[in-house]
Amino acid sequence: MFAPNRGRRVTPYFCPLPQFRNLRAAGSSRKPIPRMNRTIPLFAAAMLAAPTSAQKRAIAFTEFDLPNGLHVILHEDHATPIVAVSVMYHVGSKNEDPTRRGFAHFFEHLLFEGSENIARGEFSKLVERAGGVLNANTSGDRTYYYEVLPSNQLELGLWLESERMLHARVDQVGVDTQREVVKEERRQRYENQPYGTLTMEVLKRAFKDHPYSWPTIGFMEDLNAATEADYKAFYKKFYVPNNAALVVAGDLDVIKAKELVGKYFGDIPKGAEVVQPTIVEPPLGGEVRDTIFDRIQLPAVVMGYRIPANGTPDFYAVELLNQLLTGGNSARMNMSVKDEKQLAVYVGAFSFPFEHPGLSIMFAVANGGVDPKILEAAMQAEIDELTKRPIAAEELNKLKTQLETEAISNNSRIAGIAGNLATAHVLLGSTDLVNTEIDRYLSLTSEDLQRAAAKYFVAENRVVLYYLPIPPHNP
Repeated sequence: MFAPNRGRRVTPYFCPLPQFRNLRAAGSSRKPIPRMNRTIPLFAAAMLAAPTSAQKRAIAFTEFDLPNGLHVILHEDHATPIVAVSVMYHVGSKNEDPTRRGFAHFFEHLLFEGSENIARGEFSKLVERAGGVLNANTSGDRTYYYEVLPSNQLELGLWLESERMLHARVDQVGVDTQREVVKEERRQRYENQPYGTLTMEVLKRAFKDHPYSWPTIGFMEDLNAATEADYKAFYKKFYVPNNAALVVAGDLDVIKAKELVGKYFGDIPKGAEVVQPTIVEPPLGGEVRDTIFDRIQLPAVVMGYRIPANGTPDFYAVELLNQLLTGGNSARMNMSVKDEKQLAVYVGAFSFPFEHPGLSIMFAVANGGVDPKILEAAMQAEIDELTKRPIAAEELNKLKTQLETEAISNNSRIAGIAGNLATAHVLLGSTDLVNTEIDRYLSLTSEDLQRAAAKYFVAENRVVLYYLPIPPHNP
């Protein structure tokens, strides 16, 4: 049995999404950066893929609030002897001071540094020694931490997360250490990766007033300029129980789990009320065009369209349109632009699932020798087709089937269920949506999609970028 003494902690690994993958499911911003050599037991490595009996039926859950404002969600499932312990804080890059961009992402790293009871470098080791895995990710709207452990280690997971919330180690040593980690991550994921700056270049042109204009990873000059007092103030403001949701899912007894949650989180003081930003970004007011020269070999065409917030009917319509255009080998843009016309080696489309009005991005990497203008024209032809005629019923049904399959797959893992429960409560406003959000997609008609395409996929509502190879130097 784990003996609680409020803590020990460390610096782990962080798992962002691939650069051009649909960001809806994870909302993350980067790539795992190991802080140490480690060997994860086979049992632990298999945890995230472990099946659950909940995959084809409604996800049952119990939820309640502690007096300090922490929202707690419990999901009992005895299919496999594992348990996920996760905390989602309602803080992302949109909550940052414009002079301290990147703080939320930085804290995703920093809050593995340790606590008053967890020695520096021990957080991840404690999980791994118990046969578990852990990770974290950040988006424009929230920061998410989780551990997946053998179910007899539930108390360890709760203790670790309570330590992170109650008295994490926020000091200059940790700040200096994690700044180097973030610098390396930025180099790997953005500066030294072909097309790595794509999203940040689109965002800063699509938003002028809203904090979504800057990337989640932020800017090193802001992190370098910040003082230890700045970091402590950010922690005290946002990483409080009344700005968080705790999800415990898996092989547990609900009554016993409630007792343990109260034991580890009940005495954490409530923080000041966190007020979310209310900035309303004005309409784009006309097409924005620009050219980016990068260390690439093949040109790319990028189109960023302003779209409604996650959870609104038109957001789901845009998501289906993205799937229609690039969601698989038989998708329209793949078939036409890439395979038939052979103008591109890769095409993609994804939306940022922001809780405020956000952005949908379409892009294509040109085949060798293809003029970007010709590539853009071919992409535009497929976009125009969406507005000219409704999607055939057979094609729409295929899209919906794909989404249902994806949803079942995501809910076939305890870690997936925990993340979906947290997202439904924190970002969508109701935990019940973990079971019903899919209906918002399935209820869409061909006319809904045609109307959304005509409303949002228009020139005056977009940013268009040409990514071009840096011209050779001519002395």
